[in-house]
Amino acid sequence: MAHPVVGHEEWLEARRQLLAEEKRFTHSRDQLNAARVALPWERVDADYEFTGPDGPASLHDLFDGCHQLIVYHFMFPPEWDAGCPHCSFWADSFNPNVVHLRARDISFVAVSRAPYEKLAGYRERMGWSFRWFSSGGSAFNYDFGVSFTPEQQDQPVFNYGTLTPGMSDREAASAFFRDDDGAIFHTYSTYGRGIDLLNGAYNFIDISPLGRNEDPNHTQSWVRRHDEYGGD
Repeated sequence: MAHPVVGHEEWLEARRQLLAEEKRFTHSRDQLNAARVALPWERVDADYEFTGPDGPASLHDLFDGCHQLIVYHFMFPPEWDAGCPHCSFWADSFNPNVVHLRARDISFVAVSRAPYEKLAGYRERMGWSFRWFSSGGSAFNYDFGVSFTPEQQDQPVFNYGTLTPGMSDREAASAFFRDDDGAIFHTYSTYGRGIDLLNGAYNFIDISPLGRNEDPNHTQSWVRRHDEYGGD
């Protein structure tokens, strides 16, 4: 692949120009993060039931003693035999972060509609240890905009009405807060490319010489589950 090659001083000047852009982006991201924290909350009064390693669990149980909860909505509908390879690409970044989130009073779980037995088997296959719950017996996925009826799948009902889901389940992350009285509030959800920053591998790929270098029409066509890449 042809690429400009220059001397050190010219390279340094180009890098300084990009650094100025990076600093502007960082400051803009700081402002965006502050605006996210300032969002109003909505109270969650529904009694959602999940299934986990210890049997039935409530949304309150997912907090596991913390005041904050982050849920990754993992694409794994009941009829599938394995989790979404793209969500699996994201999930490979989760394990190392759980302990750090816990230190900040944040519980982390993944939630899918597939039966818990399928989730547990797939988690073992992938070598993950983060907590994963089935929401198959409740409306949780539907209420938080990540699962859709057949009639909705071709309608602009995903990502706050900006995209058509095209399938029964989609990817997202949601955040919740539990106060000292036990009241639970939904504080944030992000869908589609809004979850990009949760993918550690992509953040490394973004600073590599060729960047993502993906087919713009099929951006993640190269992605495989980590035990499915060839050995060559």
